[in-house]
Amino acid sequence: MEITGSCYCGEIKYQAKSQNNNALVCHCSDCQRMSSGPFRAVIIAEPNSVVFTQGEPKEFVKTAQSGNKRAQGFCGTCGTTLYATNEAKADRVYGLRIGAVDQRDQFTPTAQIWTKSTLSWLSGLHEVPAFDTTPQN
Repeated sequence: MEITGSCYCGEIKYQAKSQNNNALVCHCSDCQRMSSGPFRAVIIAEPNSVVFTQGEPKEFVKTAQSGNKRAQGFCGTCGTTLYATNEAKADRVYGLRIGAVDQRDQFTPTAQIWTKSTLSWLSGLHEVPAFDTTPQN
């Protein structure tokens, strides 16, 4: 499947290939901290299929809980996180951040990883009142 994506401000755009439902959720504490959220959802792109069609992301290399060095790609202007990949520039496999992918609604995660770090309140989230917009007080 051909997918496209971009950062919030539109400075960086990309295209890639991925298999349908090749998505997962990571609950590790690094993903929580780096996304400023309870988890991070990613779509795994086919190896070497990501092409940046506009702009060039900045990268920050961190050591993951697994011990692997992972390059974190983001927009230097608006700060949108775009991907994580191996540190080497060759033979990259990208975990594209699902929120930046245009076709994100067509992917359903098929696995959750690092679940020992899952925030305890996530299991009851379906019971929290939900609104289509911000409720007025």
